[in-house]
Amino acid sequence: MASEDKKSKREHIIHFEDTPSKSLDEVNGSVEVPHNAGFWKTLAAYTGPGILVAVGYMDPGNWITSIAGGASFKYSLLSVILISSLIAMLLQAMAARLGIVTGRDLAQMTRDHTNKAMGGFLWVITELAIMATDIAEIIGSAIALKLLFNMPLIVGIIITTADVLILLLLMRLGFRKIEAVVATLVLVILLVFAYEVILAQPNVPELLKGYLPHADIVTNKSMLYLSLGIVGATVMPHDLFLGSSISQTRKIDRTKHEEVKKAIKFSTIDSNLQLTMAFIVNSLLLILGAALFFGTSSSVGRFVDLFNALSNSQIVGAIASPMLSMLFAVALLASGQSSTITGTLAGQIIMEGFIHLKMPLWAQRLLTRLMSVTPVLIFAIYY
Repeated sequence: MASEDKKSKREHIIHFEDTPSKSLDEVNGSVEVPHNAGFWKTLAAYTGPGILVAVGYMDPGNWITSIAGGASFKYSLLSVILISSLIAMLLQAMAARLGIVTGRDLAQMTRDHTNKAMGGFLWVITELAIMATDIAEIIGSAIALKLLFNMPLIVGIIITTADVLILLLLMRLGFRKIEAVVATLVLVILLVFAYEVILAQPNVPELLKGYLPHADIVTNKSMLYLSLGIVGATVMPHDLFLGSSISQTRKIDRTKHEEVKKAIKFSTIDSNLQLTMAFIVNSLLLILGAALFFGTSSSVGRFVDLFNALSNSQIVGAIASPMLSMLFAVALLASGQSSTITGTLAGQIIMEGFIHLKMPLWAQRLLTRLMSVTPVLIFAIYY
């Protein structure tokens, strides 16, 4: 009898569902929105999910690629960032529309039209994709901690797993708290790079010309490879799963056409505004690379190289200072931590959606986190 009770308890803790519950059930429909308010008050209520999506488009994995693009080809690849951002806006608007209209996220909808084996396969490859991007975010955060506090990389990597506890706490306080924390971190990134670009004094006419596409991007192999890197770092597939889920955090009545229509409208505006900010940040990164490091691309191959270069007057000129280096490290930490929070949420969404696996929130998020942290720890220990 006791063994049966233990078995049923285990099944209750970790089990597969025949029919999955709502996407991110604990926060689904948890944010009230006004029904008869004006434009700006309604927009404020819907603003938030877009910023969580946007951080994936300006994570540490983007930094080296964008700065290297500027250091190698000056402002020529700004057009690639522009086109990538426009594509991202379209895809994210479609993902949000899917979630709002159907009440299902992209993983759940895909699983509805596939069998169990295919669902498992899709979960594996999507999880691997999340891990690939998450690894860059973990490494970025760990390096930032080392640069700021001279903390060993292994210790920094372990500390980054604490964002699981932060996420659990914020979830208990409400989804708007997560949005506020991530928005603050993104604002730090934006202000740091805007300040550094202003100091760098880029050539504005040449900069604006860089947003016009040209044939060299395709005909020049080196430029093409970097362009593909920028596209790959900018368009983040797991953000589509995230966007389709967190668009459902706003409480609406799907039986009322006008409410659904309004939700789509304001969610799309929110998404486009936040992705415009991501576009600005990525542009600032490339502009910084062009203005400070053009002709010295070997100086921007690693985060540590960039940190050191910003305080080296022989590389960046008279504006070089330890403060610029420290601001860079602060922005790197903000980027890494905001991205890992959203990456953990995306991991939960695809796990529940593709394989219908349910477990306690702490276990689910810890498992998702460890899947990304473990390979980084192994690499740090042995290499």
